[in-house]
Amino acid sequence: MRNAPTILHLDMDAFYASVEQASKPSLRGKAVIVGGLGPRGVVATASYEARVFGVHSAMPMAQARRLAPNAAYLVPRFALYRSVSEQVMALLRELSPLVEPLSLDEAFVDLEAGGAAWDEESARLTGIKLRADIRAVTGLTGSVGLAASKMLAKIASEEAKPDGLVLIEPGTERGLLGPMPVRTLPGIGPATGDHLRRAGITTVDELAEAGEDELVRLLGKAHGHGLYAMALARDDRPVVAEREAKSVSVEDTYDVDIHDRIRVGLEVQRLADRCVRRLREAGLSGRTIVLKVRRYDFSTLTRSETLRGPTDDPAVIREAAARLLESVDTTGGVRLLGVGVSGLADYTQEDLFAQAAGERGALAEAPEETAPEAVERPEPAERQWRAGYDVRHAEYGHGWVQGSGLGRVTVRFETPQSPPGRVRTFLVDDPALEPAEPLPLVLDGVDTEV
Repeated sequence: MRNAPTILHLDMDAFYASVEQASKPSLRGKAVIVGGLGPRGVVATASYEARVFGVHSAMPMAQARRLAPNAAYLVPRFALYRSVSEQVMALLRELSPLVEPLSLDEAFVDLEAGGAAWDEESARLTGIKLRADIRAVTGLTGSVGLAASKMLAKIASEEAKPDGLVLIEPGTERGLLGPMPVRTLPGIGPATGDHLRRAGITTVDELAEAGEDELVRLLGKAHGHGLYAMALARDDRPVVAEREAKSVSVEDTYDVDIHDRIRVGLEVQRLADRCVRRLREAGLSGRTIVLKVRRYDFSTLTRSETLRGPTDDPAVIREAAARLLESVDTTGGVRLLGVGVSGLADYTQEDLFAQAAGERGALAEAPEETAPEAVERPEPAERQWRAGYDVRHAEYGHGWVQGSGLGRVTVRFETPQSPPGRVRTFLVDDPALEPAEPLPLVLDGVDTEV
């Protein structure tokens, strides 16, 4: 543990929903829910206005619609979220070379390593300036926790939400943690929390009083030792700079279980092609092909095959994924499929066709454009207009899709810097309407109110 609160944890507030509100003036101050909109969709993020109704992340979208029927429901725009995240992470890297991203909207920063803070006062001033810089650059708010350890900094940022800053002074950690629920500590999920509750342990103080031996007996050696240390506010984990990606993968969840074995095979081929595109965009190749199958009963199976060397060849990866599928029983139906590549490298071994295809070289050597599902089937026109996505009309300018169906699409015309705009409805095949790229949330350092 350090003697100064020089570890910072940043957590952007309701990130996906806040980006959508900043992008769409008519949604500011309104309930916004981002996630999968199909029958099996789940909530990725809910704005604070939506949380008032009990909506939270990972909730089934159908339940969210019952709780907040009048909220705006949007599909995620990950390209935009990544772009905004890069702006935030760049600000963090100005503070220190040791930045450990946990997700697009969350990261630890070692302020001492960058000379940005060395005591309580300098840490607080750095946190205040960071929040102001994030607001100026992105128009968004983030919550900051400052403490002498990663665990406590994360707890502090949670206490700071939304749009706040909390600093935990060294020496006060035990008193602060003691009355908190055991679920406050990282590594204690619902199952572990219930197990401890049945043993009469509900607070961090009770966890510490139980003693290390009792926790080891209840939870096992590794988990027991770790939780006892955290209950005593001991956490010496360093901030680790961003690591290179260990794998590249794609997956799809289907609204209706797939029972047809031929279609399952075609979906796997399509996912393999998408995975290859991501590999090539990142300039990577990989040795291990991984297939993920979640069946009708929610059981999840993974199968993998390791090649002799790294590849980014679509035919090789398709063939390996197809072989892996042969060992999986999909009789009862499939609700999720995924294809991934690990064992990444920045070079490609060119002689993998024979290795991957064996006697079935003819399939592996087929041109990419003739492979099954290499070109995705066109979707009905109505499905091209996804709720929340940007569009441009030749006469009315930039807007976003509020909804579509029955051959029509409804668009609200506004930009991040405009007042709330007007709504108009068009035929889905209106030649004046076309998809558009998202506009910047902030122009020339001007704040966007969220």
